[in-house]
Parts: sequence; structure tokens; C-alpha cells
Amino acid sequence: MFSSQPGGASEEDKSVKFTGWAAVPDGKGVLQKWSYHPRPLAAREVEIEITHCGICGSDIHFSTEGWGPITRPAIPGHEIVGTVVKRGDDATHQLGDRVGVGCLVSCCRGPPVCGWCKKGEDQFCENKTVTFNSPFKDGRGGISEGGFADRIRVYSDYAFTIPKEISSAEATSFFCAGITTYTPLKRYKAGPNTRLGVIGIGGLGHIALQWAAAMGCREIVAISGRDNKKDEAFKLGATKFINTSDKEQIKEAARSIDLCLCTNASSNNNWEEYLSIMAPLSQLVLLALPEAPISFVGSHLVSQDVAIVGSHLGSKGDIVEMLEFAAKHGIRPWIEKRSFEDCNEACKDVHAGKPRYRIVLEMNPSASASTSRHSFSSA
Repeated sequence: MFSSQPGGASEEDKSVKFTGWAAVPDGKGVLQKWSYHPRPLAAREVEIEITHCGICGSDIHFSTEGWGPITRPAIPGHEIVGTVVKRGDDATHQLGDRVGVGCLVSCCRGPPVCGWCKKGEDQFCENKTVTFNSPFKDGRGGISEGGFADRIRVYSDYAFTIPKEISSAEATSFFCAGITTYTPLKRYKAGPNTRLGVIGIGGLGHIALQWAAAMGCREIVAISGRDNKKDEAFKLGATKFINTSDKEQIKEAARSIDLCLCTNASSNNNWEEYLSIMAPLSQLVLLALPEAPISFVGSHLVSQDVAIVGSHLGSKGDIVEMLEFAAKHGIRPWIEKRSFEDCNEACKDVHAGKPRYRIVLEMNPSASASTSRHSFSSA
């Protein structure tokens, strides 16, 4: 394991090695088997035997160095589900608990704590550590490693109990795609008075449509550049579909969207068109992270009081609330299960946009069907 780390050299638990699939410098996106010694288990930490991990677009951007060069082997993966197999004396979980881990694994370990943690918005914590390739700021040194691996150690407040109604494979996607789309809908009070748009019917968008339907949005508009997902969009909860390649449909939709989630990071996004369909006093929320700058003329923003905003994950409280909401309303991601050993081919498929709609890596693949599609209820 690399011991010279930006977060400071950490003590290693030499009694054990965790093994996963790491992105490496100049690896051209090909993940390689790699092992490391984890940090010693702290009193408030748990060790999780990983059974499933979802593949997110962020894993691809990182592994292919779209967000910058990789300087050390690093295991991606931040949609993690598994079983607690070890616990520190002060951990909140018990052995055998089924838990999930998302995009963050640590925040302020105070007191003292930062203002954002005091507000219950730990996703903005000044001392947060994201799930992989991020220096720990808890005074113990080291760099985080993610969930494309057999085990992980995390603080127990970042391991969330999964409702019994949700399978482990389906639960993975909630810890990134789910919370990323749930939080802005909650923050901007999506409901019966909302005409909601969802740009991009993919890993994030297909869950956003289900949230919107369960929240009772007045109109739910799926927005895509092709018709190939139109039928599925309606099954997921859309009440209307806009094909952006048809300019007449764009014109007809002018000033018709109150709140819009952009889940698409494509360099081909036409921001002028997106802004033209936004109603006065509306919000266009960016959820995906483009690799290149975006540009647009500001006239729509000024003349219609349209706001372009971002949304970053959700708090620990938001995650607990989201899981309960998903269990209650039967909201589930549409997934395809693959073996961890097949992670490179699976990542290539995600990069090519092939999944309908999430790929989940499974440590011990079962003989059950490899795809899962679950109906939801808006009751």
C-alpha cells in the first residue's frame, strides 16, 4: 500500500488485507486487482463484508481520468451494500446487520464540529472524506478506498440500515443515484403544484421519474434526445415526453417547466434549449458533472428569473428518509447484476450507456435473473 499520502501516513492493520479492483495511473480506465492494508478498526467504526456495489458514472469519470490524472492505485465504488462482520466498541451497528454506504465515509469527528454539520448538512462538511481516493481528516491519516472490493471499514454513522423491503442489489443505487435525485426534489418542494422536467433518462433519471410520481407532481416531463426510452419513461412515471431532436416539441414546451433535474453530463447538451422550456421563477438543477465547461446566453435567466443551481448528494438524515420513502412507495432502480470479476466489461458498458438502467456488481452471483424491474406505487 502507498504510505506517502496527502492525508498523512496512516497506521495500517497488517493483520488483514482487503482486495479490490483499482484504477491505476495511465491505466486507460482498466481496473486491476489490488490489495491494501486498511486502517485499524476504530471504536466507532464497522468492517463490512461487501456483497454488492453499484457502478456510477462518477466511477467511470475517475477511472478514465476524465476528472484529472490518477497518481496512485485507488479502488472506486460508492454504492456499497454488505454485512457488518466486525465492530468497534462504540459502533452503532451489530454484527450481521445489513447496511449500505454511499458517497461519504466521514465528516467532523468533533467536538468541535463545523457549521454545516451543526445544521445537519454534513454533505458540505469542511472535514468530509468521500468514499474513495480522499484523504481522511480525522487525525489518523490515510486515504479512503471504495467498494469495488471484498471489504471496507467506515465510521458507523455512514453505514445505513437497509429496510427489509429492499433487496441488497437494488439498495446499492439509492446511495448515489437515489440520494442525488431525491434531495433536490425535497429541497425545492416538488409536489402537486410542480411541473417537473427530467433531462436524461438513465441511471439517475429513471429514479427521478419514480420519485416525482410518488410525490404526486402535477406533470412529469421526461426529456431525451431520442425516442428509444419513451415507452419506459411512461412506465417509470412520466406523463409527457419531449424529444429534443424535434425542434417543434421544444417550441411547444416553452416556459412550461417549474423545476428541472439535469442528469445528463453530455458535451452535446443544448443549454439554450433547456433554458427556453423553463417557466418564470423556475430552477434548473445540475446533478451530473460535465468534464468540460458549459456555456449559455444569460437572457433567459434574466428575463424569466430562471436559476441554474447545483445539488450535492444529501445529508445523513436525507438518506435515512429516502430509504424509508423508497420502501414505502415501492420505488426501485432497474438493475442488471454482474460479477465483480466482470467489473471491467461492466464499466465499459456503463461508459457506452448500455444499461437499463444501473449495473450492480455482485460478489457471489446467484442463479437468479440478472435483471430486476420493480413496479412502484404513488399511494
